[in-house]
Amino acid sequence: MTQTIDSAVHRLREILDGQVIEPADPDYDQARKLWNADIDRHPAVIARCAGATDVAAAIGFAREHGLEIAVRGGAHSMSGASSVDGGLVVDLSLLREVSVDPQTRRARVGGGALLSDLDAATAPHGLAVPAGLISHTGVGGLTLGGGMGWLTRRAGLTIDSLASAQVVLADGRIVRTSSDQHPDLFWAIRGGGGNFGVVTEFEFHLHDLDPTVQFGMFFWGLDQGRDVLRLARDLIAGMPSEVNIVIAGLNAPPAPFVPEQHHFQPGYALLLTGFDGTPHHAALADRIRAELPPLFDMVTPMPYVALQQMIDGANGWGQFNYEKSTYLPELTDSVIDVITEHLPAKSSPLSVVLFYRLDEAYCAVADDDTAFGGTRTPRYAAFIVAVTPDQATLAADRAWVRTLFDALQPASRDTGTYINAMTEYDEHRVRTTYGPGKYARLAQVKTVYDPGNVFHRNINIKPA
Repeated sequence: MTQTIDSAVHRLREILDGQVIEPADPDYDQARKLWNADIDRHPAVIARCAGATDVAAAIGFAREHGLEIAVRGGAHSMSGASSVDGGLVVDLSLLREVSVDPQTRRARVGGGALLSDLDAATAPHGLAVPAGLISHTGVGGLTLGGGMGWLTRRAGLTIDSLASAQVVLADGRIVRTSSDQHPDLFWAIRGGGGNFGVVTEFEFHLHDLDPTVQFGMFFWGLDQGRDVLRLARDLIAGMPSEVNIVIAGLNAPPAPFVPEQHHFQPGYALLLTGFDGTPHHAALADRIRAELPPLFDMVTPMPYVALQQMIDGANGWGQFNYEKSTYLPELTDSVIDVITEHLPAKSSPLSVVLFYRLDEAYCAVADDDTAFGGTRTPRYAAFIVAVTPDQATLAADRAWVRTLFDALQPASRDTGTYINAMTEYDEHRVRTTYGPGKYARLAQVKTVYDPGNVFHRNINIKPA
């Protein structure tokens, strides 16, 4: 940086209650590190903000000095959008407080909180917010893109539970947005990503949830793939909202409940979860065993918080990741053929294919009620994820991800993608995901709140 910028950073240190970190500081390399090891960026300044006023000051500083802005919550962005070379990172990691009011069933959540923070605060009250499957994901990024996971069929997307938010705008204003305060902004942040400002606090409606869930994992080898996927399709067709099934193509973990001869064996799994003591979980588990006996299975009660953390290790920091996602209206026989043909080609035992079922509560919200990128009709969200220990292996599995993604496109019927799983920016696909009407409305809101496109390190909606 120039001497002028160095002097300005000194002034920024004086006005921020939080911490300002520069390349010469001893904690810089740790502070700039991201979850996805494939992304290695070197910001000029990291502003670790202690509140909304700090965020406003950091944005003002960046604009004054022509620095590109990235916003960091959980640093879990697959694409590395939470950092920037030579620019300024608005780091929200100090804003992790979660307060719960069990009487009103509301939670206020700091913009830098992780899903683990949210779950730890709500679960003791028998309450929850529907969220993602990995607990070290940031609440902010997940929410702004939609938010889907174990509870989506029962309680909808994360954005469907959002009651209000505090947002720092590009011009430094701090506003509260809700259905009756800046309603256009409230509509846009529920699915439109980080295009419109920096959210420093979320307020959520909470859902009753028994803190203990029923979980089952059933595993089969590659040779039974078609039968597994057809069975899953049949089970899902009559499944009540209190139960969820995630379909997975993966390698068996070296867990105590897995017979040693199956450790790391590639195959297919059904992850069956039942909520609130539903008897349907046990009935479905019995049906699975009767209709297609697995190589092994594990059925057990567990705390909801443990369910949320179950795949944290397989998706830990320091691994190399790449992902593509698509929506599939149906799990047809032709789709099943594509999956079973391509799954064996992956190289890393950590790489996976996941299919979330989106229906029930997901479909109870009208398409245009939020800015979510995807229609609210019953469908599957497919996630093809390369996870490898090094870049050399990543190159091979990145090619595998792209090949399988391309092979699924005829069946997707050009329905777009889940924007939180978009590693590479593709404007055509973004427009397809939102549809022309919703995209145009988002562009108008962007024009009002960020006409200069200050916040563009995201799945970018350009001002109209």
